[in-house]
Amino acid sequence: MYNYYRVDPSVVSFAKGDVTGDKVPDNVYLTGTKTPDSPFIQNITLVVQDGRTGAYKSVDLSDNAGYNPTLFLGDFTGNGVDDILIRIDSGGSGAFTYDYVFSFVNNNPQMIFDFNVYNEQFQYDVNFQNNCKVKVVSRINNLTYLIDISLRDPEYLTEIYDANGKLKSPIEGFVNPLSGLYPLDFDSNGVYELMAYQKIAGRYNADALGYVVNTLAWKENRFNLQNQNVAISGY
Repeated sequence: MYNYYRVDPSVVSFAKGDVTGDKVPDNVYLTGTKTPDSPFIQNITLVVQDGRTGAYKSVDLSDNAGYNPTLFLGDFTGNGVDDILIRIDSGGSGAFTYDYVFSFVNNNPQMIFDFNVYNEQFQYDVNFQNNCKVKVVSRINNLTYLIDISLRDPEYLTEIYDANGKLKSPIEGFVNPLSGLYPLDFDSNGVYELMAYQKIAGRYNADALGYVVNTLAWKENRFNLQNQNVAISGY
């Protein structure tokens, strides 16, 4: 998975900071193959140039094609060394993102956040209820949320409910995979948490009901769920 690498001319994102832990700033790149007349980028690769030795090391990504690849350097583990947050937009209708966090201490690349693992762990049940309610159950922590949809367009509601507010038939919604991962230092201690967004959808993907917003903090050598909220839009 890891190999030495000379920087490709097609640098698509760049950041500078000490990711190896030797107090010398390093050069961090995302390189990729650009598509002519399109913003689509393939073969996106993480490349780190050691600021002290000048040596390059690259890391292949499991999902390495998409749009608008970005880098953010910040300490997520509390060891005083910058980690590397990578985000790639999938470009699909679901607006999914491919997100990774790497530690690079001592030039040893370690993936400490993988969006695929996150999506497997954070699963939800979404079911429409009588009287204009939608129940969202988060399986990982067994919490339940009720979304009131009574202010939605009357035509939308009459497709789902009868005159007495009863469901005409069972409807199951869904929660999309990760669609946004953001670094935030909530307690201003210099250590970043991750804020993860997942869209809640009703009968189809464009039928947006809100977002599950999970805050993840590093503890016991992994990111753990710190807080969970459901955010909804007003009508």
